Amino acid sequence: MLMEEERKLVAEYGRKMSTDGLARGTAGNISIYNPELGLMAISPSGLGYFDTTPEDVCVCDLDGKVADGTRKPSSEHGLHAAFYKEKAAHGCLAIVHTHSDYATTLACMGEPIRAVHYVIATAGTNEIPICGYTTFGTPELAEMAVKACTHGNAVLLANHGLVAFGKDLKKAYNIAGNMESLAKTQWQCMCAGKMNVLTKEQIDAVLVRFQTYGQTTSKPGELKGY
Repeated sequence: MLMEEERKLVAEYGRKMSTDGLARGTAGNISIYNPELGLMAISPSGLGYFDTTPEDVCVCDLDGKVADGTRKPSSEHGLHAAFYKEKAAHGCLAIVHTHSDYATTLACMGEPIRAVHYVIATAGTNEIPICGYTTFGTPELAEMAVKACTHGNAVLLANHGLVAFGKDLKKAYNIAGNMESLAKTQWQCMCAGKMNVLTKEQIDAVLVRFQTYGQTTSKPGELKGY
């Protein structure tokens, strides 16, 4: 089976995404890109996460041509492909697209995710931008999302959801979860009527600290995470 390990991970993290409440039903999608093969393993269209086996996960190229598998790829395969085409060389090798409650709420309000907590630095930026609205699954959405994501590892899609990416699926998923938690905190601050937003300089200092966070040392310039 082509890209067997990647397909296992996509199926596993799909169940995890559903269990953790980052997506419901068949909403959202997940992929992993192998730049050596020029192929991505991506969740199938319209199939529940707990019904998805590794064999159901689609393998296709960045033009959407299926290389292995019998299922139709996610309707957002073009969105994933656009990010890989533009950002794979900069560490975008896995994508988690969620419709999680609070990130989607801010997306429906036209609000970016702001630095109300330093955890935003796990996405490598001090603000998660938002792209304009257009119909899901279209080339226009893919283009708008990539264009809006000029810095950091996440972007909100207006009236839609969140896209998070990283060097592997664990990293991308961690960012998606952190941004949902942060969006909830921001929403609570907005409801309370007061929001203290950290500055870019303060977040830059956090990014420096992250280089030595945890049990191993990152390579120079690599954001290790939180």
